[in-house]
Amino acid sequence: MSEFGLVETTVELPSDLTVSVKNKVITVKGPNGVIQRDFKFARPISLEKRDDSLTIFTYHPRKKENALLNTIRAHIENMMKGAQANFIYKMKIVYAHFPMSIQIKSNSVHIENFLGERSARIAKIRGEKTKVTLEGDDIVIRSPFIEDAGQTAANIRLKTKIKNKDPRVFQDGIYLYYKGFGDEDLWKLKF
Repeated sequence: MSEFGLVETTVELPSDLTVSVKNKVITVKGPNGVIQRDFKFARPISLEKRDDSLTIFTYHPRKKENALLNTIRAHIENMMKGAQANFIYKMKIVYAHFPMSIQIKSNSVHIENFLGERSARIAKIRGEKTKVTLEGDDIVIRSPFIEDAGQTAANIRLKTKIKNKDPRVFQDGIYLYYKGFGDEDLWKLKF
């Protein structure tokens, strides 16, 4: 903190991206498309674009404003990553006795014959740019927005959650085992 109570953090801007700031709306253009996000909810936080960096600052922050400053920085860094390449989540389809069938329709994933149920369980796909594909026994989710990819994976996982049964015996479901960004592995399960 400086002598005037100013707290700031900077985000370095890559040369292959075009970043613009107007009224706390940040637009990032890159090889993977255009990503836009509105930060008007953060009233005490100010955003300013300089030559090759973006400065996020506030004066006399309390604990919440200081946390919000770092949260906005993380969102901007994820936006810049998403403008360069997609975030990739992979989920494994696991079943013991009743073979599940998965169908991907316009904005939802239909999970049929889960534990022998007659009606399909429907999980919503979040975001317009989110793409969900089937590759063998895997569901692959690709999106330039990390929040959309993560929420879509969570929606699918929650629709196959088994309640009121022993999880050691009933292990059917769809489980997340890989998170990545482009060619980079962020997290993966070792099995």
